[in-house]
Amino acid sequence: MAFRVCARFFRDVSRRVVESAPQQSASWILTAGNAACSRGGRNGFIFTPACFITSEAFLNRLMKGKAAEADSSFYRLPASVLPDSGEQLSLLLRHPDQPDNSKILKVAIIGAPNAGKSTLSNQLLGRKVFAVSKKVHTTRSRALGVLTEEDTQIILLDTPGLTTVSKVKRHQLEKSLLIDPWNTVKEADLVVVMVDVADRWMSNRLDFEVLKCLAQHPDIPAILVLNKVDLVKAKERLLDITAELTCGMVNGRRMRVRPVIKPPWAEKRPEGDSLPNEDSAEHVDPLKALGSQHGWPHFKDVFMLSSVDREDVDTLKNYFMVAAKPGPWQYHSEVLTDQSPEEVCTNIIREKLLEYLPQEVPYSVTQAVELWQDTENGDLDISVKLSVKKDSHMKMVIGTAGQTVARIAREAGEDLSQVYLREVKLKLSVKLRK
Repeated sequence: MAFRVCARFFRDVSRRVVESAPQQSASWILTAGNAACSRGGRNGFIFTPACFITSEAFLNRLMKGKAAEADSSFYRLPASVLPDSGEQLSLLLRHPDQPDNSKILKVAIIGAPNAGKSTLSNQLLGRKVFAVSKKVHTTRSRALGVLTEEDTQIILLDTPGLTTVSKVKRHQLEKSLLIDPWNTVKEADLVVVMVDVADRWMSNRLDFEVLKCLAQHPDIPAILVLNKVDLVKAKERLLDITAELTCGMVNGRRMRVRPVIKPPWAEKRPEGDSLPNEDSAEHVDPLKALGSQHGWPHFKDVFMLSSVDREDVDTLKNYFMVAAKPGPWQYHSEVLTDQSPEEVCTNIIREKLLEYLPQEVPYSVTQAVELWQDTENGDLDISVKLSVKKDSHMKMVIGTAGQTVARIAREAGEDLSQVYLREVKLKLSVKLRK
């Protein structure tokens, strides 16, 4: 079975040699746009981000799917969230309007905090329904997004970043941060492991909690997504990171990644840090062995992308569409998320609080919806009370002459208008919690 390295555009280049293990005769192919250029044996090739490494058989299926998509003139606008709680609940309970040949895929997106999981989910859905912030633990509980196109429904299970009991206690976080990611993986047909490659501290090894999760569900297929490749200046690092995080194995096939000219900073791999030995694995407790393990050798495919790039995300979306299996839909095609409109609202407000308030302040703010009302001209009036612990926190939330809270209300209202498809007038008040 051959592997392929696929890419769509050229930005930065690095000359690398990617070859199969000596006992295999796999070839590697670089595809850019509609042009393909093959490099076999020990020849180098131009490598770019926004690509994925996959088997040739799966790539053929993917190409057939893209050809069918190009021939079709049908386009479905992204669904929206109904601003009325009762109507949203009624929509969630409606019988799925699936065709006879319906297909479905449940995808759990996991990773360390702030890897870009919610950003990816929003881009896949075409609307912003999950809070996104540069700070960790923006997503506080599991949320579900639904992407329906033609005969296929993709259910995105957006999870909080995997964390530990000690961190939850230290930062006074919800216990759902410990439970939800693990429960979500049990439901999934495919696990997406996201890694922020722009973070040098996190990109050299998978988070231990992620490894534990994968080890406890080895029967569920998993793919690796290297995110934020646009922020990596030395693009040659991407293949080194791939080799490290996959233990040199992709889809059960051994791979080697070597630079054509070895850079001076390249480290010699310790002899003891080799690929997993399957013969000795039987005598070792898998969870104990994870402590010294940097990657996961059972990924089916590897993607390198930027979750804020529309074309990159479309490639991953097409992958999901091809990977979907025949089966009944779980939701009506007009469903976008299982969140209530109020939950979407408070999540977006929390995103803005995390964006504009320092350190621990936004994590201690609680919200209460006081008004949710349609106006005569079709607008939506929302009033939310923000409660804070300290007087100093209240001053920070309000800001000089009320500028901070006004900015949060304005930007959150604009985002909500895109979700509810109507003008939203959001008013925020701040109160000291006794």
